[in-house]
Amino acid sequence: MTLVLGIGLRAGTSYRELRDLVDRALTGVVGVVGTVATVEGREDEPGLQRLVASLGAQLLVASAVDLAGQQVPSPSEQVGELAGTASVAEAAVVLAGAELVVPKVKSAGATVAVGLLGPAAPGYSCADRDVVHRVIAERRDVRRGFLDKPVDDELLTRVLEAAHRAPSVGLSQPWDFLLIKDVATRRKIHDLAAAQRDAFAASLPADRRSAFDGLKIEAILDTPLNIAVTCDPARGGRHVLGRHADPRTVWFSAAIAVQNLWLAARAEGLGVGWVSFFDPAEVGAVLGLPAHVELLGYLCVGHVSEFAAAPELVRSGWAARRPLAWAVHQEQWGYRGLPGSSVSTTAALQDAAASSGRVGGGSQVLRLVVLDGGDVAEHLGAADVLVVQVGAEQPAADFGVLWRPARTADEAVELGVEVARDLVLQGVGELLVSSIGDSLVAERLTEGIRWGGLACGAVVKRVDEPAAVTDSPA
Repeated sequence: MTLVLGIGLRAGTSYRELRDLVDRALTGVVGVVGTVATVEGREDEPGLQRLVASLGAQLLVASAVDLAGQQVPSPSEQVGELAGTASVAEAAVVLAGAELVVPKVKSAGATVAVGLLGPAAPGYSCADRDVVHRVIAERRDVRRGFLDKPVDDELLTRVLEAAHRAPSVGLSQPWDFLLIKDVATRRKIHDLAAAQRDAFAASLPADRRSAFDGLKIEAILDTPLNIAVTCDPARGGRHVLGRHADPRTVWFSAAIAVQNLWLAARAEGLGVGWVSFFDPAEVGAVLGLPAHVELLGYLCVGHVSEFAAAPELVRSGWAARRPLAWAVHQEQWGYRGLPGSSVSTTAALQDAAASSGRVGGGSQVLRLVVLDGGDVAEHLGAADVLVVQVGAEQPAADFGVLWRPARTADEAVELGVEVARDLVLQGVGELLVSSIGDSLVAERLTEGIRWGGLACGAVVKRVDEPAAVTDSPA
């Protein structure tokens, strides 16, 4: 609900007096103040200016003549003689188009009234909403099927305009778009991607490498246009609003611009493929980027023969989509459930895992080591090993290590369920699990892995027990 505050005040009324009066007037009122309205001549009062800023509201200034024309429940002859209108606070609320819900409240130097604006702004029509959701659902990371057809300049400009309308922290707009058509430049970029593909393939277990061989990871030379999206982390200088506490917001902003571009391209019938098999510094050197500008994304863009019904990684069996219900927590972490449904707490995790649905079918065999203390590095010699570290101390960054510092035994179970389910989504069909360390947290996380893996259709084996226990979903 959006609220309007009507405020009448004497010259020199302090911010503290105004704030206390507003808090009193808003007691029991649900909503967010969007507008503060007052009479002309009081808009520059320091106390009022500070109040408006603290509320994050807009200031509406009305003439005494306009205020005098409003019907209000509590007119005052004395105010009329002093201000030229029998009401300021209540009349300002009515003039702003709000319904008066709290008549004027007084202090020594001010009056405040509260109004409620009408129904929330309407959404789009059902047909228009369906188009938006359809574009989102049918967006694809395209690698194949590009046509030998140039991208029209007007069409490309529309797509870039959509990207450029993205929200950004402090309106810093940290992105730039480098359009690349030159074949020689694209060939250099292609060679960099090919080298990274080979390096990644060499890091995979044999069964995963075989599956990877059938995947196409870029269309750099297959498309008439490549777009490098860059980010200037310091754009806007020292005092960009909202960036000081979390500098990552600059990168988030540039990524949203890519998403806007992608959706607009899909609506226009253009395919887009994001290539991530790069060392950004090497690409930056080929493109001649200034040292302070960093590569965020490299996109292959062009007309396509068709858009696939499902993402290529899903169709190939490389990975599966994560159900929304796994990703929604209510009020605090671990209380999972869609809006309107009963939530799953850590006390009922076994039931939650059992009802998660079978999403398995992958063939990858993964050795999973649950570790509480000890040297992580000694377990990372083989590509088919993943270490889950449950200790409080964060290990050095390594894709072979998942850090899951469970605070309680119940949370350890939940984290174990999540680890197993997410691995199954990435093509793991069999988990060989061992737990090193005698802590309750490590054992409970291992138990959660078993529940989560079985619920999703994986085979789970404990290989650290004298008589190895094999569980399967059959």
